[in-house]
Amino acid sequence: MSSADLQNSLESILKLIDNEKPTVLLVDDEENNLQLLKRTLRGSYNIITAHNGFEALELVKTQGNKISLIVSDQKMPEMEGTDFLKEVRKINPEIVKILLTGHVDTDIIVSAINDCDLFQYILKPFEPEELKIAVESGVNKYILASHNKIFYGELRELFYKTIRAISNALDTRDSYTNGHSLRVTIYSMILARELNLDNSFLEDIEIAGLLHDIGKIVIPQNILCKNGKLTDEEFLIMKSHPAKGGKIVFNIKKLQVISEWVKAHHEKWDGTGYPDKLKGTQIPLAGRIIALADTYDAMTSTRPYRTALSHEIAMAEIEKCIGTQFDPDLGKIFISLSDKINEARQNPEAVYQKYSILCKNIDFKIPSEFTKAS
Repeated sequence: MSSADLQNSLESILKLIDNEKPTVLLVDDEENNLQLLKRTLRGSYNIITAHNGFEALELVKTQGNKISLIVSDQKMPEMEGTDFLKEVRKINPEIVKILLTGHVDTDIIVSAINDCDLFQYILKPFEPEELKIAVESGVNKYILASHNKIFYGELRELFYKTIRAISNALDTRDSYTNGHSLRVTIYSMILARELNLDNSFLEDIEIAGLLHDIGKIVIPQNILCKNGKLTDEEFLIMKSHPAKGGKIVFNIKKLQVISEWVKAHHEKWDGTGYPDKLKGTQIPLAGRIIALADTYDAMTSTRPYRTALSHEIAMAEIEKCIGTQFDPDLGKIFISLSDKINEARQNPEAVYQKYSILCKNIDFKIPSEFTKAS
């Protein structure tokens, strides 16, 4: 949900909360029936009317964002109520739909419920009180659904902005690793997309990439930013970050699925990695993907103890380690994506916008200082 969409939705809900009457569309080809419906509902709603399905569809197309509920007759010339409501569902599925029918036809009713997403059907002649109750319930359903959509969108946006903020904060603990998590995420997603993995997996691996180094938050700064080779004791402390990161992520309910991925991003195909010395396919697929991305970025970024390797040399080093450090199949695919990986290294912000699942419908600008390779 973009900020503009969010603002528009909020304004719509706030209008309802501020006692602006919800809009109800009444559709019937007989004027007497329309007048009866209007008299039954007057005072509580903003009423608009149409005499046939085609006329009503134009109103839905032009004013659909204002319409909370539709009450439509079934038997109308040119377009029956069920056909009209099917089209409404395509245009604006959130509008609540009530069908009036003078015939108890089970097939029509079942079809209307399934195909039109019908909220309720009412037999004619109807009791005014019955119609009032149905319309009131339908309008309340619309308002509640709108609230939930907005709140879910806000929570989702807040959640992912928090993920990005944490990721950026981790990277900036060390001036030499600015943008590391973002670039690892991009490389991981390029590889994952090549495997035709579904969007749910891609979303999870994007989060895992952004948080793969979250365990470093507990690593002392003097070790994390040491300008030189680590001692054996310091290296043991540094090696604890995947396991610590897995524990941190596991404590966030929504992220439990990726905790093992975060933990496994330093495991090696031959079983010589850490923390659990997992071997081969014992290593989660996402862990194997992130391991390739993480290693490539480490080699192509400048560190206090060495300058960055070129893209070509880094790819050659990865090829040497296929079957020992890296999954043989994934390693070969990663190398085959060399041009895309190099493009992402040179222009991470643009490529991230292209591949990201999380940024879709979220108005989030990536600060440029977090995207430049060192």
